[in-house]
Amino acid sequence: MGEEPGNSKMRQSAIGRTARLASLPAAYAGRTTIGLGKRLVGRPANAVLTEVQARTADQIFKVLGELKGGAMKFGQAMSIFESALPDELIGPYRDALTKLQDSAPPMSVRMLESVLSEELGDDWRTRFTAFDASPVASASIGQVHRATWADGTEVAVKVQYPGAAKALRSDIRQLGRMARLFTVLAPGLDIKPLLAEVEARVADELDYTLEAAAQSVFAAEFADDPDFVVPAVVAHTERVLVTTWMESPSSLAQVIKFGTPEQRNHFGGLYARFLVSGPTRTGLLHADPHPGNFRILDDGRLGVVDFGAVARLPDGFPRPLGELLSHGLSDDWETVVDGLRREGFLLPRTEFTPEDLRDYLGPFLDAGRSESFRFNRQWLRSQTVRVATPTQENLARAFKLNLPPEYMLIHRVWLGGFGVLCQLEAEVEFRALLEEYVPGFEPA
Repeated sequence: MGEEPGNSKMRQSAIGRTARLASLPAAYAGRTTIGLGKRLVGRPANAVLTEVQARTADQIFKVLGELKGGAMKFGQAMSIFESALPDELIGPYRDALTKLQDSAPPMSVRMLESVLSEELGDDWRTRFTAFDASPVASASIGQVHRATWADGTEVAVKVQYPGAAKALRSDIRQLGRMARLFTVLAPGLDIKPLLAEVEARVADELDYTLEAAAQSVFAAEFADDPDFVVPAVVAHTERVLVTTWMESPSSLAQVIKFGTPEQRNHFGGLYARFLVSGPTRTGLLHADPHPGNFRILDDGRLGVVDFGAVARLPDGFPRPLGELLSHGLSDDWETVVDGLRREGFLLPRTEFTPEDLRDYLGPFLDAGRSESFRFNRQWLRSQTVRVATPTQENLARAFKLNLPPEYMLIHRVWLGGFGVLCQLEAEVEFRALLEEYVPGFEPA
């Protein structure tokens, strides 16, 4: 029998993906050798490092932006480095990811029907009174179809691509072989725990049973909420997820591009409240703050989808996080240094003076200093330039800070969420959210 065309394309794609990933370490070695040569002829060390960082980042993000699967998931986790890179480098990478998410090639009808038969049984069509074989959306590991359930309920059916699991795990293993490459971009970060965390989350996202369980918790909690809509789970297997259909003309991305000031403030406030209140209300943190996952409804409510990535926080946000924020806002940076050391942000024998920490991190607490705060690109850009300028002091500070794996998803959500709020240029009563939903937060 001949090979299914879709499977052949996936195999070729996997070969190409591996080749592109494998090309990165060799290119890095060449750049560092060139950098060493420039230092020998008198170029300042900081300037050489910055040049190597820029070229390395350019190639890393170009390659990751062309990939799907595990490399794409890791690329999303790499958003933690955005504040350390100039926009001319990170911008094209972000655009590539957006295009990749929005225009992934659909499965063939034959392949689609094969997955549905394997997951729902040969009689899967009897479960629906209507099923549109053309996908309405696509993502890194699956695509979504509109259908009508047997009882007349309008539903969204998410179907995982065949071979997605194998491709994801292969990508992660290959990336693990290049851990030292990424330290060029963020010298203070141990990338191996980050990769392990990404691998664990990818495994979770591959199992739609886990996503269904998380979404069911959110749907139950927000069922009667006047401001939010979370589609209910109708049925699921490991590779197929059926949820109630949510009619939504646009997403938060459209508000970023075309929204009025009133819309920006309204939906920006809802977006921030959903992300911050989630752990207290559900014991879970929605860990994919991409604006495409937040849907605009005609009645002014905010719809939320894609619960494949969640952080399980049964007691809400960690109490030490709220205490550290409080001490920082109270200008008690000696206590902040001690707390960061206890939580693993400062490794043993790492010295960080309270004054240095206040100068480095203090301005990021601006959103909690007053009753309301207007997020905007200028503020974010000023903070980025301040900490990313390659001075001797900033390089030394970057080497000293570490990101514990258990805070990785929290960090992703807060950093990504702040980025979206700055794109919205929304004014949000953020301090009130911290006071209500973050344990231990009691600012002076």
